[in-house]
Amino acid sequence: MSTALASPAALDSGRQEPLRVMVVDDSVVIRGLISRWIEAEPDMKVAASLRTGLDAVSQVERANPDVVVLDIEMPDLDGISALPQLLAKKPDLIIIMASTLTRRNAEISFKAMALGAADYIPKPESTREIAAADIFKHDLIQKIRNLAAKRRRPAVVAAPPLAPHEPTLTQAAPAPAQPAPLLRPFGPLHPRVLLIGSSTGGPQALMTLVAGIGPVIDAVPVLITQHMPPTFTTILAEHLARVAGRPVQEGVNEEVVKPGRIYLAPGGCHMRVARKGGGGIIALDDGPPVNFCKPAVDPLFTSAIDIWQGGILAVILTGMGSDGMRGGKQIVAAGGSVIAQDEASSVVWGMPGAAAQAGICAAVLPLQQIAPKLVRLFAGGHS
Repeated sequence: MSTALASPAALDSGRQEPLRVMVVDDSVVIRGLISRWIEAEPDMKVAASLRTGLDAVSQVERANPDVVVLDIEMPDLDGISALPQLLAKKPDLIIIMASTLTRRNAEISFKAMALGAADYIPKPESTREIAAADIFKHDLIQKIRNLAAKRRRPAVVAAPPLAPHEPTLTQAAPAPAQPAPLLRPFGPLHPRVLLIGSSTGGPQALMTLVAGIGPVIDAVPVLITQHMPPTFTTILAEHLARVAGRPVQEGVNEEVVKPGRIYLAPGGCHMRVARKGGGGIIALDDGPPVNFCKPAVDPLFTSAIDIWQGGILAVILTGMGSDGMRGGKQIVAAGGSVIAQDEASSVVWGMPGAAAQAGICAAVLPLQQIAPKLVRLFAGGHS
């Protein structure tokens, strides 16, 4: 069942203990479903399957999980109340919030991430949905694996002996150093649009980025695709608007794209742009997922080339998978430029790492350095 989800970077069971995952949900159906998926993965095991946040808090030290999948709405102690108590007992715990797609739950998920949750995942709303929830399963397994991989990586290469509660390694060798990405020059044309793609860890990264690019937003249109479901993108747009101090809205079909505002791909739709007159308009697309995502970054990136050709500057932020890399290749081939977030500042270096290793980036930068770089480039700087 899980072969399609197996990652080349999956942990060798002979070298490291499987990831211990605690599942906390008051629905016995959801609990059982997630537990079966986890047990089917060779590099994971269920550390505990519990009904309430109170159970999780009381058992977290005994179960010693690496990752907790934590429901929001539960009796006795809900997820948002259990979250700080779990982190107080185990500060390095990776917590993924799970919730149905209501505005209230979306708001709580954003609050949870501000309080230390690593990520969120939307749950199917009915048993009928659950039976065919391939994307839910794919996203959950990949989030668990990718979020835990970064947290565990220092343990593989660290010189001091491991603490007793940490996974044991046999004859562990230091991981080979990744070669520095090969950078290419920035495109010769002055950029006329800013495109941004992000996924896991993206909401926090986007808040940091848009807070520092006011002059860019004033000068050119800014279009963002963040892997996110409906309702969540609505709330993300509201949060970004507060941070940016400028209009941020979900894209509306056939709306003219103008400087001075940010357009965010709405959850459940790909956001492309199409030519109209001398400029561009939003073109929403209800087609199938791309790279397991809807919205996906590649459709935005590739569609923009027809309008802005070599005047595109694209930024790929933290996220799982490789979405944005293929579109980025086409942008570079058309004369545009790509900047990727670096590995150290990324929650998951999947998307930016794929772009960096493909050799399409003009810069690979820590998150805090990307906004100043963009301001310089759009002001006429060439490096």
